[in-house]
Amino acid sequence: MFGFIGIGVIFAMVFGGYILAGGKLGIILKSLPFEMMMIGGAAIGAFLISNDIGVVKHTAKDIGKVFKGPHWKPSDYRDMLCLLFELIRLSRANPVGLEEHIENPGSSTIFGRYPKIRKDHEAVDLICDTFRAASMNYDDPHQVEEVIDKRMEATQNHALHSSHALQSMADALPALGIVAAVLGVIKTMGSIDQPPEILGKMIGGALVGTFLGVFLAYGLIGPFASRVKAVVDDDAHFYQLIREVLIANLHNHPANICIEVGRQNVPHGVRPSFSDLEEALRSLKQEAA
Repeated sequence: MFGFIGIGVIFAMVFGGYILAGGKLGIILKSLPFEMMMIGGAAIGAFLISNDIGVVKHTAKDIGKVFKGPHWKPSDYRDMLCLLFELIRLSRANPVGLEEHIENPGSSTIFGRYPKIRKDHEAVDLICDTFRAASMNYDDPHQVEEVIDKRMEATQNHALHSSHALQSMADALPALGIVAAVLGVIKTMGSIDQPPEILGKMIGGALVGTFLGVFLAYGLIGPFASRVKAVVDDDAHFYQLIREVLIANLHNHPANICIEVGRQNVPHGVRPSFSDLEEALRSLKQEAA
């Protein structure tokens, strides 16, 4: 919602101020299709040259994050803590029984209670791989922590590719606007024998290219890149929560303590309250009984 509001404010303030100052939209609207073709087309072409098909698809998908916000909501953090609590409790009470859940999470009754989490392959794989490693006695907390950190860093870098690609496009747009403006000046110089009023319109049309490149870079594409990065960083806290709980488990802390360690490491805005989480865990214990 705020994304649409922000775009509306940008257009209203820029073009509203221009009109109130006495500017006329006619010359901009007349030049806009051609300038957009040159600047926008060149930007898209450069984007395709500098990125592979995977990044292109990733970027197109991530544009939605500007308007949707983070994927993981406060209720998802609570559900993840409940899921980890169930798995930790089962791993200590019945290690053999845990295997069916971590080997085939798609058909697991435990994972099945949290369908949104089960759909996220990165979260499920991180949980299952760590529990599987512990079952093979690869359970040194410090070594496992290092492995998880490297894995999360690689995942985070991959998730930020679209932000970097958008920022590169934003950086190039002002220069592409100058290219379009120079072409407009070349066109004007070819008509130097025309009356001043015609030359004025032609020069104004050329300057639309400079305006458009700067406007797109700092008014739209740059903010899009920043927002995508902020959303990716916010969603990374979800996987950080998994890391904290699993490492606490390898230190053999009681299950409740492991979950509380994870809860305390969740950012305040999405952190489930102690009472809400306690109630959810109590319900799980009652169902198990």
